[in-house]
Amino acid sequence: MITNTDLVEVFKALGNPARLQIMRWLRDPETHFAEYEPIADREEVGVCVTHIQAKSGLAQSTVSSYMSTLERAGLVHPTRIGKWTHYRRDEEQLAQVSRMITDTV
Repeated sequence: MITNTDLVEVFKALGNPARLQIMRWLRDPETHFAEYEPIADREEVGVCVTHIQAKSGLAQSTVSSYMSTLERAGLVHPTRIGKWTHYRRDEEQLAQVSRMITDTV
């Protein structure tokens, strides 16, 4: 169950335009990351952080920080494959956020 504090963290995480864009890209990884050869199944484990970095044009350290923020807010789920971290949206958490916003606002 999402608390009001959790919801505030979600809003903070999505308040950054680059993080919001990354979440949009992760909604449809096959389309938005088609130009990058997947290291693993995107539907199962998500998109490699190096591909997110390449697409965004941001520094690796910035992307890592952004993804950590999204993870702490419960919006993405990381999966480590070898030396690579992949991220996918946590659709269940996003649905809970949506319901809470609908019930609150």
